[in-house]
Amino acid sequence: MPPIRRGQRRWRRWRMAVSSILPTPAVCTEAGGRTMSARYAIYYVPAAASALYRFGASVLGYDAFTGNDVPYPDGVDAAKWPALTREPRVYGFHATMKPPMRLKDGATERDLTVSFLTFANEQAPVHAGTLVVRELGSFIALVPAEPCAPLHRLADACVSAFDDFRALPTEQELAKRLKPGLTERHIEHLYRWGYPYVFEDFRFHMTLTGALPVQKRMAAYNFLGRQFDQLPDAAALNVDRLVISRQATAGAPFVVLNEVALGGIT
Repeated sequence: MPPIRRGQRRWRRWRMAVSSILPTPAVCTEAGGRTMSARYAIYYVPAAASALYRFGASVLGYDAFTGNDVPYPDGVDAAKWPALTREPRVYGFHATMKPPMRLKDGATERDLTVSFLTFANEQAPVHAGTLVVRELGSFIALVPAEPCAPLHRLADACVSAFDDFRALPTEQELAKRLKPGLTERHIEHLYRWGYPYVFEDFRFHMTLTGALPVQKRMAAYNFLGRQFDQLPDAAALNVDRLVISRQATAGAPFVVLNEVALGGIT
């Protein structure tokens, strides 16, 4: 049976099993009656002045600290490059530690921030070796050159620590995540934690492009690899801070709301 059919069957079974407990998403109403529902994520984002952040922000053409556009790297086709990075640009240059979530009823942004500050103060910085440009499936990303267990443990802790703030996903959100190729464990993670790739299935990465066909992907891979090789100061991966990033409305770019050093480092 083709994978797409297996995925569709799993989706139908899971949808029937949980449809009775899925809530109507909580929304806020803006002036004029327009509704919105903010999402929050815990990310690793390098320091704004670092060579690593400047590289990633320029590749995406977006600075999540300021919410402003930034120039693309020299050498790209400014007419074609935005299409290659449109998807990750929304999130800003980052590595996901706790995937985007809406806040459940009764949880507030202030509550999340207080918990975040406490959590970050209790974590030790992680020196995770060096970053390299790699293909991950159909997109390009920066990943650690070698596995790093402390980095994995930090991500696991983030997923668990902030889950009490997370609203249950809507059917639309689940449908967006439930794609062919997910394993049963991925699906279990999706329903339990709101995201398929957590814990055993987590892989630290900092996305540089959206999904690309082979020819465009290889061209982007070669270009980004050359660019990154020219920035030796950007290669070291020192996860010494975390941020709360906020998406005000659906489709809006994420903007850094709070940044804090791990372990109370100043």
